Formats: sequence, C-alpha cells, structure tokens
Amino acid sequence: MSTYPLNATSTRRPRLLDGAGLRRALRDAVVKLSPRHLLHSPVMAVVMVGTLVSLLVTLTGNAPLGFGLAVTAILLLTVLFGNFAEAVAEARGRGQAASLRRARQDLSARRLAAAHAGASETQVPAAELRPGDHVIVSAGELVPADGEIVHGLATINEAAVTGESAPVLREAGTDRSGVIGGTKVLSDQIIVKITAEPGHSFLDRMIALVEGANRQKTPNEVALTLLLAAMTLTFLVVVATLPAIGAFVGVKVDPLLLIALLVCLIPTTIGGLLPAIGIAGMNRALAANILAKSGKAVEVAGDVDVLLLDKTGTITHGDRQASHFHALAGIEATQLREAALLSSLADPTPEGKSIVRLAREQGCTTSEPDKAEYLAFSAQTRMSGVDLDGGRRIRKGAADAITAYVRELGGSVPAELAGRVEQVARNGATPLVVCEGRHVLGVIELSDVVKHGMREKFAQLRAMGIRTVMITGDNPLTAAAIAAEAGVDDYIAEARPEDKLARIRAEQAGGRLVAMVGDGTNDAPALAQADIGLAMNSGTQAAKEAGNMVDLDSDPTKLLAVVEVGKQQLITRGALTTFSLANDVSKYFAILPALFAATLPAMATLNVMQLSSPRNAVLAALIFNALVIPALIPLALRGVRFRPATATALLRRNMLVYGLGGVLLPFAAIKLIDLFLFSVFGA
Repeated sequence: MSTYPLNATSTRRPRLLDGAGLRRALRDAVVKLSPRHLLHSPVMAVVMVGTLVSLLVTLTGNAPLGFGLAVTAILLLTVLFGNFAEAVAEARGRGQAASLRRARQDLSARRLAAAHAGASETQVPAAELRPGDHVIVSAGELVPADGEIVHGLATINEAAVTGESAPVLREAGTDRSGVIGGTKVLSDQIIVKITAEPGHSFLDRMIALVEGANRQKTPNEVALTLLLAAMTLTFLVVVATLPAIGAFVGVKVDPLLLIALLVCLIPTTIGGLLPAIGIAGMNRALAANILAKSGKAVEVAGDVDVLLLDKTGTITHGDRQASHFHALAGIEATQLREAALLSSLADPTPEGKSIVRLAREQGCTTSEPDKAEYLAFSAQTRMSGVDLDGGRRIRKGAADAITAYVRELGGSVPAELAGRVEQVARNGATPLVVCEGRHVLGVIELSDVVKHGMREKFAQLRAMGIRTVMITGDNPLTAAAIAAEAGVDDYIAEARPEDKLARIRAEQAGGRLVAMVGDGTNDAPALAQADIGLAMNSGTQAAKEAGNMVDLDSDPTKLLAVVEVGKQQLITRGALTTFSLANDVSKYFAILPALFAATLPAMATLNVMQLSSPRNAVLAALIFNALVIPALIPLALRGVRFRPATATALLRRNMLVYGLGGVLLPFAAIKLIDLFLFSVFGA
C-alpha cells in the first residue's frame, strides 16, 4: 500500500488510495454492514432498515418486482457508499501506520546495572525493559525504547518517525534529551533511562491512533450526530403519518415511495461522510508531522483564540550567543571575562558554552578549578554560578536577580549598571549581569535573531482572529524590542513557569481557548492546562506526556499548521453539512410530485424539473442521493481549502458555494439521470 508521506516538506500530493487499499476498503464496506457498526450512525442505520423493508415489500408482491428491486439495490448502495467513505479514511491511516510499523523492530538492549558507563551490561530483549531501567546505546545501534538521555550526547537519525533524513542532536541535561525507540544513534554513546512500558511506546501509540483504534468522536462530531439523529427521527415521524393523512383525503400512498421520501429527506450525505471527516482530520495532522493524541485536539485547534509562545527557539533562533562583555567603570575587562568563564564552566546550555568560548577567544586562560561547587540555573532563582576556595562566590543571571543577591550580601549596585542593561536590552539582546560576592562586575550581552517570516506568520494568525502572546524570561526592555520586531500582540517578560500557568488560566477564565508550545519539563504544567498543548518531539518525556499534540519536526512555529488543520476540519464538516442539508431541497421537488401526482393532479405543479414519470423521478433522486457520497469522498479526506478569514467571511463563503451549490446541483443531476432512465427504460 502506498503510504501518506510523513515529511511535511513534501510537495507531492498523496494518492487517495492504491489497488490494495481499494480492495481492502471495498471489503471493509461490506463488513461494516453489521448492526453493531451501523448503530453508531443513526442516519445510515435508518437507510439500512429502509433497504430491508423495501426488499420485504417487493418480495411479498406489494410492489412491482423490477421497481422494488431497483429501489432496494440503490438503498443498499447508499449504505455501502457511506461505509466505503469511512473505510477509505481508515485505509489511508493504515498506510501511515505501515511506515511507522517498519520502525518498530524486534530490538535488543544493553541494560546497565547502574546509571554509568562502567557498570556491568546485560543483553536483553527490548520487550523486557521497564521504566527506570538504564541502557547504553552506541553509534550504529538502535534506541531500544522511549526514554531520556541521562549521560552523554549523540546525533540521532529519526527518519523512521519524522521522515526527515537530517540527523538531530540529543543531549543529556537539556530540553532536547528525549529519544524514541526505533531511532538510530549515528555518533557517540549515550545512556538512556527508559520511560515507557512495553506496548505503550511513542510508536505504539502513533500506530494505534492513525489506524483509528483509539479514535473517539469529537464534541462537535457528537453534537452533529445527535442533530442528525433528531432530524432523522423527526422525518421518520412525518413519513410514518403520511399514510393516515393520505387515507383521510382518499389517497393511497405507495410504501416504496414513502421509503424513498424518507431516505431523501434525512441528511444521508453528511451521515455517510461524517466518520471519514473525523479520521481524515487526524491523518492530515500526521501528514504535517503532527501527532494528535485525539481527534478532539485537532478540532479544538480550529477554535483557538490565544496562542502562547516561548521567545527562545520559537520566535527567535534560540541559539543565543555571547557577543560582548561590558565591564563597569573601575572593573578590569580581564576580571569580568574570568568571572564569566568560571561561572559558565559547568553550564551545559548553548549560552553558557558561548560565554566560555568568547572568554577564551578574548585571551582568558583560566583553567577549571580543582575544587568548586557549581550552582545550576533555576527558573526560580534566575541565576547560576560557582563557589570557589577562598570564599569566592561568582554569580551570573538576570539583572534584578543579581541586584537582589548583591543587596542581600550588603553590597551596593552601581548606578551605571541600569544604563548598561538598558542599552543591551534596547538592542534586542539579552543582558546577563555578573557579580563576585558583593561587587557587580559587568554585563554579558547575549544576541539572538528573530526567525525570518515570523511577522508574516503572526499577521496570518491575527487574520484568523488569534491573539499571540510571547513568553520570555528576558527583562521588559528586551522583551518589548523582540515583540515589536516579531509583531506579536502581547508579551510577558521575566516569566517563570507559574506565570505561564497563571496566564493560561486567566485567559481560560475569560472564555477563551488557549494554545501553548513547549519542550521542557518546566513547560509540562502549562502544556497540560492549555486547551492545545503542542510538545516538541525533541523535548522531554514530561512535556510530551503533558501535551495533547506532539510535533515530530520539533518546529515550534508548527502551531500555525496545527491551527490550519483544525480550522480545515471544522470548515470541511460545516461545508459538507451545509451541502447535505441544501441538496435535500431539490430532492423534495422530485419525490413529492411522484408521491401524490397520480391522485392529486394539483401536485404536478411542483414537478418543476419536468421529470418523465413518478417512478423515474424516485429512481433518479435515489441514484443521485447514493452517488453524491462517493463523489464527495476526496473532498472529505483532503478537506476544503483553508484561507485565513473571519468567521463571518467563512460562513458567507460556505453558504454561497456549498449552500447555493447544494440546492442547484441536484436539480441538474436528477434531470440528467431522469433523461438517461427514460432513454433506456422509457416512462
């Protein structure tokens, strides 16, 4: 079976279905005739009951044999076409799953007795690994199971999952420490702590989701199903009372015509396509390399009001590099460089490594001290540093954090510092202040660059009615400069993890749906709280577990694609529902005159299409009703084309194209089918 490409950059349009997939879908369409499956779709269940009643009426001699069998066959085809639409969507999902299943092999693992490279190894099947186990993986080997790198760094080929052949770097102690079972280590050696139970790995869940095994109806889909069921019940009552009303005025109603009227009244088109639309939404998300953990996540993405984005790595390139050391008056440049280097020797972040590199390039030859106690950066303290022998305590961090630290020690902050910090911040760079004990030494300038095209992307989101909020730990001046350059609507400066959570809750309390992008463990609470939590595949397991979507490309700007996929699903369902309800109007003008014209000549005035005979009119309406379902399958699977616009503009377009089109198309199609029937069978 041809697979749906997982690489979002692919420009080839995927084939709807190949030969093997078509045969499987046809077989599944028959299998889905089981009552248990049909009960999930009230509309199709009623059509199937109508089919059986039509057959019974024909076989008991209460209807002409040829006409009765023709009506029965067309009704059966209507149900089969509805089942076929769902089967095609599932077949495409299985095609995606096949490419993923190839990455899930029978792997073995080198399990360690302890979490260090010198520990004894035991060769075990990957299926025996449990959360908490540690394994060692070297270059050329496959990662045996999902986990977190706890020691080392390596380049990894994730093409089996993402479709992208370019290797990625994964490193312990960073927000890019997560690895997926089945991916291949290309260089170096890593120790991985297993985080997934057998059978519940990332790939296992992806396969189950794209095959539809775990698909649940979305809230809108459930609501629409209930609406269709209510409409079906209403029309069933109306049609059931027609014989009594006809008898009252001396009209005998043909039972076959009643069944045809019911089938043409109820919204069979959307009833048959609704499951396919839901499955296709998740398939389109995966085609963009987005793993949606539920159909609800895809659907909610289309209604998002507010988007929260981290600045670093999302709006900017994220590789902030130290570009200048600004020593304060009376402080030697060499003293500042040495203090900056010592405080960054144990800093594993790109920023920390760049500070060491810049200090070395500018001539600092200080070696790593024998005895030192390093303090890691935390979101709470917003600073890091080192304590050395002789009572030397060096710290670097945000200006307000260092200012508070110096004052706690009884020192004073030079007035010059505020000017230096403001100067760096106004340039859009990030200032880090360095102090030794009670003395402020100067400022490190970390430069970052806004990604190309971000302003245009935010303008597109604004056109959709989505407000963007940038979240950063930078000071307000830097945050304001980056926000203005990127074109976001609002920003939060000097943000801590709890600030993200508080902002999301405040927006939700105002009745707005919030989307959040994150990749670190400290993002997990916000990702879990947000209505849409998009976690990066390269991020930590905690982030991926907390979010309800995972971006396999680890591209934080992908949320724009997520919103588009969600809106496309909502628009597709709305457009096809509008079309389904609208084309029922035309079918009334075919069936109603046929139902009463023989005994009530005045009803002939409703025969605006001038159909050749009552029987041909009924058959033409039923044939159109059946054929329109497979005709719309490609549109249901690929989705209605999305263009950024307001809700009012989208509604106007839907009503014009699918509403008016849904009324006019059946008139022409039913007339053409009637002409064909007349030419072949006569009146």
